[in-house]
Amino acid sequence: MNAQTAILKKDITPEGGDYEVVRRAIEKISLDYRDQPSLEVLAEEVGETPTGLQKLFTRWAGLSPKAFLQAVTLDHARKLLDSGMPLLEASFEVGMSGPGRLHDLFVTHEAMSPGDYKTRGAGLTIRYGYHISPFGIALIMVTDRGLAGLAFSDAGGERAAFADMSSRWPNANYVEDMAATAPYAARVFDPALWRADQPLRVVMIGTDFQVRVWEALLRIPMGKACTYSSIAARIGAPNASRAVGAAVGANPMSFVVPCHRALGKSGALTGYHWGLTRKRAILGWEAGQVAP
Repeated sequence: MNAQTAILKKDITPEGGDYEVVRRAIEKISLDYRDQPSLEVLAEEVGETPTGLQKLFTRWAGLSPKAFLQAVTLDHARKLLDSGMPLLEASFEVGMSGPGRLHDLFVTHEAMSPGDYKTRGAGLTIRYGYHISPFGIALIMVTDRGLAGLAFSDAGGERAAFADMSSRWPNANYVEDMAATAPYAARVFDPALWRADQPLRVVMIGTDFQVRVWEALLRIPMGKACTYSSIAARIGAPNASRAVGAAVGANPMSFVVPCHRALGKSGALTGYHWGLTRKRAILGWEAGQVAP
């Protein structure tokens, strides 16, 4: 079936609610970071005991709620900037100095030809499935050449996520096939499986300019961030910050192609296609992976 007729015929929401609890805690932190909410306040907000939230959050992020707050709030980043630390060092690099468990996501990628892109997916079969991830429900899309799409949704938003992704390649043939997508979900979200000798294969379906921007995103290390203007300079288009921002927003492979590591000129998080709370969650999770 094509994008116009594809219908999700059953409830595909995976079971598991850790992210929903953590999401609400992150949302509270994001809104009230200036007040430095205590563990007790956060626990009451999400309906957990302080001990229960501490254990769940730490298991999920690799950081306690307090450490997460220090790592990703804009207030803390601004304090570092005020102290004279350069922007790119201050932006979401908090607590990441010294020897750490740095896990890079090794990705090997190829791009479809401009002609293939212009056909809007005609003749292309895309298999898709929904999987539990640390950041909510992940919609994984793959072709016979590798991972082509990764989107996120909360429970109830699966159809909207599918409509958004399939509209990018409306002429493709879509087949629900969790058996095909499950190995990708396992590779993407388990740092223990990020191995240089067994790279994750991805295929980029976009314009030449978009692909150049996405390739630049892949060169931003985990635990670091980069402004749109810096990305523009890296691809040899220093005056194209706005176009870079648009290409970052159109990235079809969230998390794998790390558009969440792109920041506005001031160091602010700015927009994220799948929500700023989720962007903060991903940055915090990465902080846990690289923390000493």
